[in-house]
Amino acid sequence: LMHLGAGQAIMLLVSLLLLWLAIAKKFEPLLLLPIGFGGLLSNIPEAGMALTALESLLAHHDAGQLAVIAAKLNCAPDVHAIKEALALALPSVQGQMENLAVDMGYTPGVLALFYKVAIGSGVAPLVIFMGVGAMTDFGPLLANPRTLLLGAAAQFGIFATVLGALTLNYFGLISFTLPQAAAIGIIGGADGPTAIYLSGKLAPELLGAIAVAAYSYMALVPLIQPPIMKALTSETERKIRMVQLRTVSKREKILFPV
Repeated sequence: LMHLGAGQAIMLLVSLLLLWLAIAKKFEPLLLLPIGFGGLLSNIPEAGMALTALESLLAHHDAGQLAVIAAKLNCAPDVHAIKEALALALPSVQGQMENLAVDMGYTPGVLALFYKVAIGSGVAPLVIFMGVGAMTDFGPLLANPRTLLLGAAAQFGIFATVLGALTLNYFGLISFTLPQAAAIGIIGGADGPTAIYLSGKLAPELLGAIAVAAYSYMALVPLIQPPIMKALTSETERKIRMVQLRTVSKREKILFPV
């Protein structure tokens, strides 16, 4: 525990909370269970399961190795300066530094390898999209096309979230670049796979936080929605019996996405 940082401790608690919600409260276990378990694995002190070879090198704080990396990046031989230089470097240069760390004897963790193969390549978000599409029932939408406006309104959340992130940056509360703000803004669209894909392209360093935030609030809709419904509707309105929608044929469901 002496190697446990404050950030790791917080994330371990968050991961345990997500696991509890998934197992005990049955809140979207398909989402929260793997997220919580992955959070536990990646934040185990000194395990380095989520670290790349280069990140493991930087965490080791070997002065000689830091000097070699710093010389390649033309920066000061300290961890903070090297991280800043890497953030500004081209992907090809970042790849060269990763290979150099491997040559020095460091290996990426299993979660880092999974990220590179699944998320970094863009395969996992596409597979998730296919799964979501296969599970989605467009029957209610086809029976009542006006509900399309509800889905379209969700896109306003993207712009609101981007502006919110940039506002925090403007007032000096939290520093976000424009790509980071754009990646955060995708959370407002209530679309997990899109948030994962775009954050992996625009701000990979925020991918973990964005994925947890996006899927957590979507999974907690059953908990968040009731007080909002009570605040915006009267008891009489909530007692209105909804009219049964028309039955949508299989042909309509097949032709709609085509």
